[in-house]
Amino acid sequence: MASLTSIYPAHSAVLCMDMQAGIVSAYAKDQKGLLERSASVLAHSRQHGLRVIYVQVRFRKKLPEVSSRNALFGAIKNSEQWQKLFEGDAGAIHPGLTPQADDIVIVKHRISAFAGTDLDMILRANEIDTLVLFGIATSGVVLSTLTDASDLDYRLIVIKDCCADLDAGLSGALVEKFFPSRGEVITADEFLARLAPSSS
Repeated sequence: MASLTSIYPAHSAVLCMDMQAGIVSAYAKDQKGLLERSASVLAHSRQHGLRVIYVQVRFRKKLPEVSSRNALFGAIKNSEQWQKLFEGDAGAIHPGLTPQADDIVIVKHRISAFAGTDLDMILRANEIDTLVLFGIATSGVVLSTLTDASDLDYRLIVIKDCCADLDAGLSGALVEKFFPSRGEVITADEFLARLAPSSS
């Protein structure tokens, strides 16, 4: 987008998506500084009055939420090894990004943060119209949530260096070509700089 997206703290929320210990370990072990940048974004967002929302993918035992027709999650349902990624400590939000008392945690069973959750209701109840997105994977939860949010008329910002993906080429294409057609794409440092004037 050519113009800058306005960030009004009372009407903005930061979505930290699928940043769970097991997922971070599997998808972002080689991405230096990801957790530190993400933690900084969350801390500054709280400081400046933005709502912080975590999105966490979890399943009940034996995954009754998942249909065998679902290509992605059906594969997880058929693999005890993959299921462990969403259980116990591995399924918990990474300890470097622990939710605080006033944060909201949304539990989902699909890729998008909106699919089958009360996220949209919470956002509208709090008069939030601008979403700042980041998480793992770029081609998974970030892409799906971005497209759903766009169709729901939210203003969108993606923090590109707080996202990770196993497919660097696909991630790069989304960040450089697709995401800008739905919202603004910036770095963590650019986001923090955008918040700074609101404190004066």
